[in-house]
Amino acid sequence: MEIINFLQYSFVQKAFLAGSFVAVVCSILGLFLVLRKMSLIGDGLSHVSFGAIALGLFFGFYPFYVAIPVVMIASFFILKISEKAKIYGDAAIGIVSSVGIAGGVILASASNGFNVDLFSYLFGNILAISNTEVILSIVLSLIVMILVYVFYWDLFSATFDEEYAKTTGVKTNFINILIAFLTAITVILSVKMVGVMLVSALLILPAVTALQLSKKFQVALLMSSFISLFSVLLGITFSFFLDLPTGAMIVMMNFLFFCLTFFYRKVFD
Repeated sequence: MEIINFLQYSFVQKAFLAGSFVAVVCSILGLFLVLRKMSLIGDGLSHVSFGAIALGLFFGFYPFYVAIPVVMIASFFILKISEKAKIYGDAAIGIVSSVGIAGGVILASASNGFNVDLFSYLFGNILAISNTEVILSIVLSLIVMILVYVFYWDLFSATFDEEYAKTTGVKTNFINILIAFLTAITVILSVKMVGVMLVSALLILPAVTALQLSKKFQVALLMSSFISLFSVLLGITFSFFLDLPTGAMIVMMNFLFFCLTFFYRKVFD
């Protein structure tokens, strides 16, 4: 009876709806990022999103409307710094993310009144998601999924062998920019769900868990989606009944699935 009552709450329904879409997008994009050894870009862009959200709050705008273009620009800068400055990708991520979070801290200290709102984004709370954020999450998630579907084979080729993909006519520079932009959008969507500090886990854990179970890309893609989806639904449910932080519970559910698959492989392989 408690479960039925729980599902009748409108804020739970909104959390399940938005969380399901964001979970699937994170799992799909996360698999590409992990295989391309770009998984840290999610962590870097989440730090940038902290500064971007602070910027929006500072000027009185809706935070996500500011964060989306700013984080997309930051993802482009990471690519260009890696290419033009001849430094490793993780160093480029470190430069951009440190500037982003430092900017957020400066804006927070210079402001009068939005500090509580800003720091609530550090750990997220999908149970407090608004109708606007639900619609935004669904629309942006669908855009990301459609673009992945349209460019699937180019993304696949560039992920496994970028040089060969280039020789077959794939525009790898465009694909790299596309992945960076899609990651930026996904990171912004995830901030409300798990917070700035935990976004990278949402991108990485479902992907590495699925890769423990299957080396076939399409199978891993499906498994990653299911693992991420169930982790979000279970995380929201347990957080409600145990009165624990939702974002942290979602990440712990993902980690639980990873541990189970890890021990499964150890026992049966």
